[in-house]
Amino acid sequence: MDGPKSVAHRFEEHRPRLRGIAYRMLGSHSEAEDAVQEAWLRLGRTAQTDIDDLGAWLTTVVARIALNMLRARKTRTDTYVPDPIVEPLADTPSPEHEAVLANTIGLALLVVLETLAPPERVAFVMHDVFGVPFEEIALVLERTPDAARQLASRARRRVQDRNATPDADVRAQRKVVEAFAAAARDGDLHGLLAVLDPDVVLRADAGSTGLAGGGRSHETRGAERVGRGAVAFSQVGLVRVPALVNGAAGLVCLREGKPYSVMAFVIRDGKVAEIDILADPERVARLDWSAFGVDRS
Repeated sequence: MDGPKSVAHRFEEHRPRLRGIAYRMLGSHSEAEDAVQEAWLRLGRTAQTDIDDLGAWLTTVVARIALNMLRARKTRTDTYVPDPIVEPLADTPSPEHEAVLANTIGLALLVVLETLAPPERVAFVMHDVFGVPFEEIALVLERTPDAARQLASRARRRVQDRNATPDADVRAQRKVVEAFAAAARDGDLHGLLAVLDPDVVLRADAGSTGLAGGGRSHETRGAERVGRGAVAFSQVGLVRVPALVNGAAGLVCLREGKPYSVMAFVIRDGKVAEIDILADPERVARLDWSAFGVDRS
């Protein structure tokens, strides 16, 4: 690195990867941006001669910042749904777009990661998602490489136990989600029960203001209860727009033309197995809605 402009340019080259690492660890776009910005500030306070590999150095710094942020969080007593990445759902995704989706971490997995201890989450994300060697992860966690490997292994087992990976075909997912949306719109309980897995789990994060007709943040289990909740929402007047939510078929719900909530689905064996709803008005407003042409205010 031979000058301030060069450093800034090279940092910007690494920014997308750093943002991805931080987002997957924290499950929050705003917190991820804060972590990356803090890494930039720390880079400015570090002598360039002390950095041999800028990419590795930045990865370590962002991971340590994220780890500290995870440890500093207050214990969440309410249901929490991570910030999703929301995109319009194209009828015929391009090969390039399919390649991007293949590398997108699902919202269901982010929900599972919320249940992990901070060191487990960091070890799993760094190794299993980004392929960082355990020797480097050990430096972040201040543990031995073997201990870092064990943390990642324990996290991996918990993720696999949850079987968080949805059916792979986005088009097949979309058919199931559209059937759910149509039944929910019509208040058709029988239609909902036909597409819901008997053991479906619904998690709704409404923040501190609560969901109209549905109470505050909560978790609901079982097709009958989830179906009746969806029927209750048929009276709210929502317009459900198909979307990609962290790479899987989902829904954006609009109310009076404005974003109201985001629904992410896990489809297993052609049935809705999990639903995650982000309806916290403040967090919904912070998402990127530019591609949908809707008023985010």
